[in-house]
Amino acid sequence: MTTKRILVVDNEAKMRRILELSLKAMGHEVAQAADGQEALGMIDAGAFDLVLTDLRMPRLDGIGLLTALRDADNDVPVIVMTAYGTIETAVAAMKVGAADYIIRPFEMETIEMAVTRALTMQVVQRENRFLKEEVSRGWGDFIGTSAPMQALYDLLRQAAPARSSIFIVGETGTGKELVARAVHVASGRRGLFVPINCAAIPAELLESELFGHVKGAFTGAVRDRIGKCELASGGTLFLDEITEMPAPLQAKLLRVLQEGVIEKVGGNAATPVDLRVVAATNRDPQQSVDAGVLRRDLYFRLNVVRVDVPLLRDRRGDIPLLVDYFVHKYALELSRPAPTLSPEALAVLEAYPWPGNVRELENLVERAMVLCRGDTITVDHLPAELAPSRTVAVSVPPSPTSPPVDTDDLALRPHIDELERRLIVQALEKAGQNKSAAARLLEISERALWYKIKRHGLS
Repeated sequence: MTTKRILVVDNEAKMRRILELSLKAMGHEVAQAADGQEALGMIDAGAFDLVLTDLRMPRLDGIGLLTALRDADNDVPVIVMTAYGTIETAVAAMKVGAADYIIRPFEMETIEMAVTRALTMQVVQRENRFLKEEVSRGWGDFIGTSAPMQALYDLLRQAAPARSSIFIVGETGTGKELVARAVHVASGRRGLFVPINCAAIPAELLESELFGHVKGAFTGAVRDRIGKCELASGGTLFLDEITEMPAPLQAKLLRVLQEGVIEKVGGNAATPVDLRVVAATNRDPQQSVDAGVLRRDLYFRLNVVRVDVPLLRDRRGDIPLLVDYFVHKYALELSRPAPTLSPEALAVLEAYPWPGNVRELENLVERAMVLCRGDTITVDHLPAELAPSRTVAVSVPPSPTSPPVDTDDLALRPHIDELERRLIVQALEKAGQNKSAAARLLEISERALWYKIKRHGLS
């Protein structure tokens, strides 16, 4: 990471000096302020990349400093430190916009990890802001800067403004509805975004849900009802799991798309509609067509622009960003400080194949947040089914320079640590000590690699 300007704010001169030395050892430029009021003057005089502030100080405390910065529309990341930690103050700090919250006494490694994380997230947030500006009201809910996600942004940027139908393909949990909503927002269409899950509604009711019905059309139809197609007129109709729609209804939908009119169930009056249709499936659409599950002519009508949503296992570099987002999300819901993620736990998450994709990751983070009572999520807070991804050391032969495995000591952790250390050394050698290239060889994020290098004493 390049040199950053960091402002340390604390009324204790000794603590300011300790933090200054530690941050300078990380390669950063450091300035000091004795309280929030002095810090505001220094920030007005020159930009900083990060502020590290104590909570309790004379004149202006940490929360006051943070509030003043946000009121002035200054988004510099702020890490709050305090020896008087409570859930209430932590939540207050996070709600005002703190990047992290650290309770004293702390190890300097905790500060270093928090600083690295905050500076990394600052870069990511700036990149995401740039992407959002490029697409007008673009992809604010997306999290990810990996190459697959950049390709997705590029495709949506081109396809969203058009009226053409879009066919979204992706495994369960990849965020197909999120993509559809982003298309609608960036399209500029003034109408509603109306989703309908074709697999969640019984076949006999789906036609009424789509096209509406008139009073008396069937038993229980006690009044006229507007359908999803009419509701979405002028906006976007999202047909999730389109391959689950019954074949006869597919034919009626095709007619609506071709003629731009609907007829309510039990009625005979044609109602014009202006629809932009986005369809989605977790199946292979071509196989569904070949199997007769999806009408070929409807598929051609919907598949004007195909969007393949990246699998989480194909964008592992985004996992730290996603985890950080979900940790802070559930920290607010649980009214507690956001814990950090141990390097070992991050390595496990990055190695797991994620059959349930981002949805599975979110559920896992929520579970870890409930189980974690301290300030760090460790491997012990992860589900047991992730354990196999940590046992690969058993089948990997030791290198000639490593000590033989003591078969009387079968504890996994020491052997996994030794294997991890050797693999990192080999990757760095192969990459010519280039950290980014080595991280790609190891299929982990560069941030995770830096943590591991420090942990194993390889720096």
